[in-house]
Amino acid sequence: KSEVIQRISLIHNSARIDFDTTVLWRERNILLKVAFPVNVLSPMATYEIQWGNIQRPTHRNTSWDWARFETCAQKWVDLSEGGYGVSLLNDCKYGHDIHNNIMRISLLRSPVYPDPEADLGEHQFIYSLLPHADGWQAETVPEAYGLNDPLLVFLPKESQPLKHCMGSIVSMDEHNLVIETVKQAEDGDGLIVRLYESQRKRGIGTMRSSLQIHSAWRVNILEEDRRKLEVANGHVRFPYKPYEIITLRLDVRGSRLKD
Repeated sequence: KSEVIQRISLIHNSARIDFDTTVLWRERNILLKVAFPVNVLSPMATYEIQWGNIQRPTHRNTSWDWARFETCAQKWVDLSEGGYGVSLLNDCKYGHDIHNNIMRISLLRSPVYPDPEADLGEHQFIYSLLPHADGWQAETVPEAYGLNDPLLVFLPKESQPLKHCMGSIVSMDEHNLVIETVKQAEDGDGLIVRLYESQRKRGIGTMRSSLQIHSAWRVNILEEDRRKLEVANGHVRFPYKPYEIITLRLDVRGSRLKD
């Protein structure tokens, strides 16, 4: 009884295949899933969670495995073998299951209890298939962010010099460090940058900025200063640990922050 309109498209300079889907859902007691049988052999699959990822088995050898018939993930799941893998990305659907080499994602459901009108009506969502070389670490995270938070391009005002609009506000040299939030400090003093380590690694991170950084501090979640960091030639260096969430306060006074 439902209507499904789907546009399947390729992305320029990317291996991603997007499935842009509009559904007018009129079902009862039906669960709609999409499945991708992929030519990948792996006993474990990787599921993204907030600020990191977890692994789950792709087999059902124990009662625990049978009980985990579906796993929650945020922007992506991945199945990889030694030199090749496939990621399944989404922009708003979070229920997944990967059994052997079949990757599935739950799209719509229509139970009659406790809400008899659950999911009825029109829905629009995108899920994407991303084949990649080696593991998910190189391409999957930026592609998933690109699907969920696409780059917005705007032209500067005629009176505004173009040079002040070029470059990143902040960027990291290390691909495993993901910048999640950039905002003004709650007390108005400086710029807050929150990032996390995504690949279970440790090391020294280097943050670059198109703004002029005078000083930098490692702060807690309340944005209270804890430790002053080294700033050299406009770069900020700091140590990080596996899956660590890091919040920095940058003093950028004198920069065109409001512009």
